[in-house]
Amino acid sequence: MSAPLKIGILGASRIAAAGIVEPARTLGHKLHAVAARDRNRAEAFAAQHSVAATYGSYSELINDPEVDLIYNGLINSAHAQWNIAALQAGKHVLSEKPLTGNAQRSREVIDVARSSEKLLIEGFHYIHHPIHERMKQIVRSGELGTITDVEITLAIPPPPDADPRWEYDLAGGATMDLGCYVLDALRHFGNWVGHEPELIEAETELRSENVDAAMNARLQFGSDIVGRCRWDMNASKRVMTWTIRGSAGVVTSPAFAVPHSDARLLVEKPTGKQQEKFPERTSYSFQLERFARLAEAGAPYPAHDLVGSEQTAQLVDRVYELAKMPIRPGGKAYE
Repeated sequence: MSAPLKIGILGASRIAAAGIVEPARTLGHKLHAVAARDRNRAEAFAAQHSVAATYGSYSELINDPEVDLIYNGLINSAHAQWNIAALQAGKHVLSEKPLTGNAQRSREVIDVARSSEKLLIEGFHYIHHPIHERMKQIVRSGELGTITDVEITLAIPPPPDADPRWEYDLAGGATMDLGCYVLDALRHFGNWVGHEPELIEAETELRSENVDAAMNARLQFGSDIVGRCRWDMNASKRVMTWTIRGSAGVVTSPAFAVPHSDARLLVEKPTGKQQEKFPERTSYSFQLERFARLAEAGAPYPAHDLVGSEQTAQLVDRVYELAKMPIRPGGKAYE
């Protein structure tokens, strides 16, 4: 690695510790500054994680000339505004998922990224782990025979009642927190088998009016491959399984969304069962490693990945439409 990236963190959030602090340390990048609207929170975060400087506003951090990369770990409804502001300030951006609250707003952010020629990565970190690449190889190689169906379940115990993930106005709901992972994975699977995912039906379990606690959805890939999925933000335990079945075998990732928590692939064929083991290094660190390579090369983020972010956002909107729920708001401006 050449010169380390100087990273600015928007929001003293829980996810930032795993999403950027740990991988930056692992890879030797510099935690330059953190900003929070409550300066005391920024200072507490900086002290805990050895971040060099603090700011009491997001604008101040974005306009710091020392910062190379902005990590946006804010609530969903703040992603669009501050992703755009950072890109326009000439910074690379690693945004926590979802990129924004809906597909139209995501297109706006992506357009800014393309015109800025800066890197924009939506934080679907799981796709950067070797497990994801190996699943693609297994499917495309034909060793599972004719693919017949795909099934994904992503469930977690409920966040606290006051958590912003339960707020419609903050672009909350189980689909925004968990379903976006599932739908993104199914979009990738569609690329592997050569068929775009078509959502057929979606049925929700409500937390409150307009806020989903869980969702069941059914998809079709071409005429012969069926997809079934469920995400649940009110479950009794954590489940993160992704299973692909074919006429000659089955492959399962037991923890696809956080692959380093169970870094195996389980393969079952008529000849028997086997496990493939992978590095336990976090998918967040693989994500930042790729980001740094692209930044060093001076290349904008590959166009097909930006298209992928928009397509995933469209799937999220479509699920809400099928479930007869409103799509999430694009986000209100605030400092």
